[in-house]
Amino acid sequence: MGLKVFLYVPNVIGYIRILLLLVSWWTFNYPAVFVPCYVISIILDGVDGLAARQLNQVSEFGAWLDVAIDNLGRSMLWSLLFKWGHFISSLEWCVFVCTHNSMGADWKNKFGNGPWWVQKTMANGFKTPVGAFAITGLHVLPVWLYWYHNQVLTEAFLLSFTLQWLATVLLVAGRLLCMAVEFWCIWIHILYLVRHEKETKGE
Repeated sequence: MGLKVFLYVPNVIGYIRILLLLVSWWTFNYPAVFVPCYVISIILDGVDGLAARQLNQVSEFGAWLDVAIDNLGRSMLWSLLFKWGHFISSLEWCVFVCTHNSMGADWKNKFGNGPWWVQKTMANGFKTPVGAFAITGLHVLPVWLYWYHNQVLTEAFLLSFTLQWLATVLLVAGRLLCMAVEFWCIWIHILYLVRHEKETKGE
């Protein structure tokens, strides 16, 4: 595989996503530019996975890059939206380190021994109603809050405040479910580190 992996189609899509996120960062206060760039980046997040499977270009680097770009985008958005947004960002990066360090590129499929609510959320790579609910909260909530703060929901989508708040509550609930799984991942990683240290001392 070697250095050719850097030119795999899904990874090239990842580089395009990074450029879109940079433009989004520069145009944060201009919704007309920010929204399409950020949303296209999210859409390409699904395209790169499809390309990897269809072209048989799945790689550990690609799996790492995909999640890293996701975190970069959400970190930017959360941190620019709220003073406390760095907490959400830090949590996601911490989980990223935990899952990719101890579980590898196939981390999504290694939750069979978790609590039932973790299994329900992670089953089939989030491709279940519960998983979709959590992932929607993860990806859509920060974008939705950006739209809310910039009156996009009212002026562009013509949504009533009742619908806006109802959707916000549902997205927050999905994000909280995702957060519960994130804290569980961190706890499992801590146990992994402790077990590894005991094994090392016992040798």
